[in-house]
Amino acid sequence: MTDATTAPNRSCHQNPVPGLPLHDLAGFTHRWVDAEGIQLHAVESDRTAGPTVVLLAGFPQTWWAWRKAMPGLAERFHVIAIDLPGQGHSDRPQESYDTHTVASRVQAALTALNVPKYWLVAHDIGAWVAFSLALKYEERLHGVALLDAGIPGITLPDSIPTDPDRAWKTWHFAFHLVPELPETLLAGRERDYVDWFLKAKTLYPNTFDGAEIAHYAAALAAEGGLRASLAYYRDAAESARKNHDALGRGPLTVPVLGISGSHGSIPDMAASLSPWAENATGVVIPQAGHFIPDEQPEATVDALTAFIDHKRVG
Repeated sequence: MTDATTAPNRSCHQNPVPGLPLHDLAGFTHRWVDAEGIQLHAVESDRTAGPTVVLLAGFPQTWWAWRKAMPGLAERFHVIAIDLPGQGHSDRPQESYDTHTVASRVQAALTALNVPKYWLVAHDIGAWVAFSLALKYEERLHGVALLDAGIPGITLPDSIPTDPDRAWKTWHFAFHLVPELPETLLAGRERDYVDWFLKAKTLYPNTFDGAEIAHYAAALAAEGGLRASLAYYRDAAESARKNHDALGRGPLTVPVLGISGSHGSIPDMAASLSPWAENATGVVIPQAGHFIPDEQPEATVDALTAFIDHKRVG
C-alpha cells in the first residue's frame, strides 16, 4: 500500500469505525453518507465528469480492493467505491444482511451522493449485492459488470463439492453458516484467515503484500467486522429467495458483463448469468485467479471501459 497515507476524516459525517486506519488514494475523497439509518463509506473521484461507475468489493476485502483500478477508471469516468455495510469504514448493523436490504442501502447512499444513473461493477459478495440491486433498481442502471461470483439462488451451486481439487474454492460457505463456531475459531486469528484467502485464491500468491493482508484483517477484526462479514453468508438463503421472487417478474434487461479469471472460481460468468439476463456478454481475464482487480487491474480497466463504450454507442 505504498500509494496510501493515513488520512483524517474529511466528511461532515462521522467515521463510524475511527479505530481502523483510514487510507487515502490520490485523486479521491472519503465521504460518509446516510443510507436508511446507517452510514456508508464512499470513496469518490475528484473528477466528476463522465459517466458514473460504482464499485463494490467482496469478502474479505473493502473498497481498497479497487485501488489499483480506480485511477485508470477515473481518467474517463466519475468513480465511486463503496464499503458495503460491515465492510471497512461503513457501519456494521446487527442484522439485515440479505442482499436486497443491502442493495436498498447502497442505492440510498448513491441517492444521497446525487447520482441519478450509473454503471455498477462488483466482485464476489459485492456481486451478490449488485445482482439484487439490478433486480430492484434496474431503471437506475446503465449496465452491470459482475466479477467471479457465485450469486445466491443464481450462480451459486446448491451443494458444496467434496472433491478436494474443487472444494477449496467453496468450503467456507458451509463453515460461515455454522452459528458461533467461526467467531470462536477466528477471533484473534483474522490475519491467518485473510492470508489464506488472499494467497490461495490468486494465481500468484505474492499478489498481496503483508501490509495489504494486515489492512483487510484489521477491517475484519474491528468493531464487529467478522460478525457482519459472516452475516452475508448466513442471510444467503433469504437473498436467494428474494432474487427468485424478483425474477418471477422477468429477467434483467440491462446490459450485463460477466468477468471471469482464467484461474478463478467461475469459469464462464456470462454463461452462468445468461438464463437470468437478456443481454449478457462475457470476458475472461488471462493470468488471474479470483481477485481479478488486484491481479490484473489494467486488464480489468480495459474490459470495463470497452463494455461501457460499446453499450453507450450501441
